[in-house]
Amino acid sequence: MKKKTVSCCGTPVQEGDPVTELPEKVREELNARGGMEGLARQIPPRKKLEERSRIYHALSDPIRLSILYIIRDQPLCVCVINRFMRLSGSKLSYHLTSLKEAGLIEGEYQGNWIIYSITERGRRLLQCTEHAGT
Repeated sequence: MKKKTVSCCGTPVQEGDPVTELPEKVREELNARGGMEGLARQIPPRKKLEERSRIYHALSDPIRLSILYIIRDQPLCVCVINRFMRLSGSKLSYHLTSLKEAGLIEGEYQGNWIIYSITERGRRLLQCTEHAGT
């Protein structure tokens, strides 16, 4: 006996059945855009997707957004950031690393200190987050 399942469109199909026809409008528009190959070309290269993913990940956490706000107007050392954020050293390091990997902040050594500042990309994306909720 064949196992009954439901397709992604919600129509019942049986195991082994050929792929059913696409709705006419979907098929026409897909063909006009170059079919499945054209659809695949719309996806950016893997490296670009990974970069965007790091950015969205960095911006998705209130702690990281708070760090961006406190260094937006003035570069700060880790000790000041930590006094404000009140995080364990390892947790703060994790968040700073996420922001650095996304290119939103940079750290500069000044003697024994690391001074963090927001990058132009970080400044631009922080402004975008301010307008996103309005």
